[in-house]
Amino acid sequence: MTDEILPAIAGEILTGDAALSVAGQDWGKLIHARPALVVRPASVTDVAVVLRFAAARGLPVAARGAGHSPYGQGQVEGGIVLDMTSLRPRRVVTGDLVSVDAGARWREVLETTLPHGLAPPVLTDYLELTVAGTLVVGGIGGATHHHGTQTDGVVELEVVTGTGEVLTCSRETNADLFDAVLAGLGQCGVITRVTLRLTPAPARARRWKLYYDTLPAFLADQRAVVRDGRFDYVEGQLIPVEDGWRYMLEAVAYHTPPAEPSESALLDSLEFDESEDEDTAYFDFLNRMADGEAALRAMGSWFRPHPWLNVFLTDYTVERFVAETLAATGESELGATGLILLYPVRNDRLKTALFSVPPGELSWLFSPLRVGSPEDPPHNARLLELNVDLYRKARALGGKVYPSNALPMSTEDWRAHFGDAWPKLADAKARYAPGNLLNPGQRLHW
Repeated sequence: MTDEILPAIAGEILTGDAALSVAGQDWGKLIHARPALVVRPASVTDVAVVLRFAAARGLPVAARGAGHSPYGQGQVEGGIVLDMTSLRPRRVVTGDLVSVDAGARWREVLETTLPHGLAPPVLTDYLELTVAGTLVVGGIGGATHHHGTQTDGVVELEVVTGTGEVLTCSRETNADLFDAVLAGLGQCGVITRVTLRLTPAPARARRWKLYYDTLPAFLADQRAVVRDGRFDYVEGQLIPVEDGWRYMLEAVAYHTPPAEPSESALLDSLEFDESEDEDTAYFDFLNRMADGEAALRAMGSWFRPHPWLNVFLTDYTVERFVAETLAATGESELGATGLILLYPVRNDRLKTALFSVPPGELSWLFSPLRVGSPEDPPHNARLLELNVDLYRKARALGGKVYPSNALPMSTEDWRAHFGDAWPKLADAKARYAPGNLLNPGQRLHW
């Protein structure tokens, strides 16, 4: 395949070794699949031209945003990679809505909305991810217990289907496509534009880090604050210490001076053993990973393999599952700069049709974010085996995946994951993107 074969587009067609090598790897550094072409579309028209061209020739296409996938989800061997970050920026706030190009970073969305005193209700911890990149898996964060996932804040989408048709969809128009694209792993179309609901943005964020010596106390307090909603943001982290583990509840109250959060009211009844707090500008809190990224880049850890796993656990199995996992996890299984997240979300806040969690009032996101070794492929393979083992144990106990993982999922695994929603996804796939050509790195086969 050469660039002369493609019809003329306004964007760029790249065939050089450097571009193909970059597109053939991702954040996970575990899967390497070299494409034949990288296309940097300038507009939705370019995306439609490429997808029509690919569909007519049976060529696979992968849409790539920030390249933060952990296991080749945005790669395609011998096919076409669409670099969606090249779409021309078109970012407009109208009332309490913002319309943005799908390749915009969430940081750029905030830079657009904050001057209007507004912000998306849910943001991921890392703001350099692209809008469409998180919407195809759901988009979860510390405000999900209030507002659901990022997909729950989507009002309208512009999508190019697998056959190259440009469609606008929402809950009222082309609703089957809308439901199949949000958290649909990019199987039915490529998102090119998104309209998001916004909420008033505060000026400041008061953050408490509450430390616990025991897992039961940590879990109990997380349940309490998520159920009563006293904090605007809640996440949790499991921290390895010399004689075992410590547990940190990260809880944030937003405010705009002169109003101040009441520490006594917020921390009342919580059974933590130690605490620390800080008050920062709202954007600085949301963008706090910027300093961490700089540090990880400086030490080289940013460029290592990242065999990450994210699973949802049921409320009645979380304590035993986590305790058993921690007992078998040391630095060799996690990595010197790895970490583990654990926090609950309220299932009644989750409205996206394809976003799948276990039944019950609460689901717990459990995320061993491992760091591997570029010099030790057998060690990385062992970490993947640990992910498979944890996934199977979680699934046997009613758990689900949050679908951004270094995990070799089969079609049968995906069928079980989507459950009752699988037939609707299959129907939408057959209608809008037949041929299994879109985003094959997700490993769904129909």
